[in-house]
Amino acid sequence: MKRIVTATVNNHPGVLNRITGLFTRRDYNIESITVGVTDNPSISRMTFVVIVDDEAKAEQLTKQLNKQIDVIKVQDITDQPKIERELALIKVISNPQTRGELSGLINPFRATIVDVSRDSLVIQVTGDCAKIEALIELLRPYGIKEIARTGTTAFTRGLVKSQNSNN
Repeated sequence: MKRIVTATVNNHPGVLNRITGLFTRRDYNIESITVGVTDNPSISRMTFVVIVDDEAKAEQLTKQLNKQIDVIKVQDITDQPKIERELALIKVISNPQTRGELSGLINPFRATIVDVSRDSLVIQVTGDCAKIEALIELLRPYGIKEIARTGTTAFTRGLVKSQNSNN
């Protein structure tokens, strides 16, 4: 089953290597990793999409990550309300006759054309994995030359207090 795990870590050399080494030693399959500095330049945020066999292994993973030096906080946010996004750049075979058709095809996905050449277009799309997969499948008949994807980045949604709450 697919799990989304986030970790805030000290922004030091070698931290990513040590953490991915833990995944390797424990035989977890990492589907994607995104890493970036936070609003505090000394802290980075990592988002892992990991394939695990069962709930116990997912729990073991978060415990193991929490034990690592330089790890500040780990959360498995798979079952929580969350915002998740991925960026994809898709180079599609195109000619002047198909450009209008492709433009109309990508509009419902809020995708944009970011590069045009004589024989191809580069389309940029952001969204969850399912949205990106759906667009890729629609573009496939035109001929995909290349795809670059960032992997999922995510965090939990903010909590909304009810208006009837006295807190």
